[in-house]
Amino acid sequence: MRIECIAIGTELLTTRRIDTNSVWLGERLAGLGLGFHRKTAVGDSREDLAGLFREALSRSDLILTTGGLGPTFDDFTKELFAEILGVGLEEDAASREDLLAFYAARGRVPPQVNFKQTLIPVGAEPLKNPVGTAPGVWWQDPPGHSGVRVVMMPGVPREMKRMWDDQVEPRLRPLAGQAVHTLRMVVSGVPESALDEQTREARGRHAQLDWTILANLTQVELLARGAEAADLEAARRDFESVLGDDLACVGEANLEDAVLAQLRARGETLAVAESMTGGLLASRLTAIPGASQAFLGGVTAYTAQAKAAFLGLDSDWLASVGTVSEPCAKALAEAARARLGATWGLGICGNAGPGAEGGAPVGTVFVALAGPDGTSARSPRLAGDRAEMQLRCAAQALDLLRRTVSASR
Repeated sequence: MRIECIAIGTELLTTRRIDTNSVWLGERLAGLGLGFHRKTAVGDSREDLAGLFREALSRSDLILTTGGLGPTFDDFTKELFAEILGVGLEEDAASREDLLAFYAARGRVPPQVNFKQTLIPVGAEPLKNPVGTAPGVWWQDPPGHSGVRVVMMPGVPREMKRMWDDQVEPRLRPLAGQAVHTLRMVVSGVPESALDEQTREARGRHAQLDWTILANLTQVELLARGAEAADLEAARRDFESVLGDDLACVGEANLEDAVLAQLRARGETLAVAESMTGGLLASRLTAIPGASQAFLGGVTAYTAQAKAAFLGLDSDWLASVGTVSEPCAKALAEAARARLGATWGLGICGNAGPGAEGGAPVGTVFVALAGPDGTSARSPRLAGDRAEMQLRCAAQALDLLRRTVSASR
């Protein structure tokens, strides 16, 4: 089966938005033993879209589109497909009721322009959107294209994923081939190149699997794909030994999930005091449901005044040691732990730029961890722009906690 994905939206052609929908859809298709033969991102140009739609109809068995189902002037995916296939649009009564109910639940009346979303090409079926206002479209055997399926979904990832899970994937299961399974191992504290070298021999032992290494600013993912679940399980057991403490977690979790799971399993708690990261560490932790079982809270003590007022650090002492220093980071960690009565306290300070702060060059970072056996610190030298350094610093703090907790078993 030839499957094509078309991601629609001019914003996808700039640096402001990244097409994550097609990546997610590719993973879900792999679970069905299916895969893309082509992916395209295209702007909101009627001419470009019309040409691409005609090409897709001539070469693909399944066409998945994301975007262009909204109520505004630059949303015309349905209209253009209908025009190309020579059919009209008609209002779907159930979609209209869903739209009215969506707005009524929020105490609002839909603008007239929103009713454009309830129009469906003649011969196609609407796909419900329980978390948004734009229904999708399932169009099987459109005029002149027997055997072709066109699936139009919203571009908003949350809406697209829900629609896929509830309505699209169940319709595609009868077409499934041999499922491709994925093993995902998250590694922290190890650069991508070092991980490549560290795992080369082990990957050779499991050469029947398809291997990929993906790095971002906070962790590295080692992915293996294969048709046999037993092969992946054998690789997992092998790599747990090879990676040791560098392995943060296996499966869909990330570094922060792994840390919170560690603490919950031990009945331990965490408090944080952040300066350079400006609350980013706390934000990452609290984005996870159930975080309060282990994460008690924290403070963003950005200035020397805040460090003194919120955490009791002496102003004269801070002036003498510097607000970007190991003693400062340790004091932050110890104060956060003591004030909230936590098992562990993390403290972060540093200079993310653009200029020197307190004599510390840009990229200078201190991360400290206070715990039952005392306080330790690390001072990685970070590169990148301000946002990148903040992300890397938060990851360094989580990795320090994860490794320390593991070693204290």
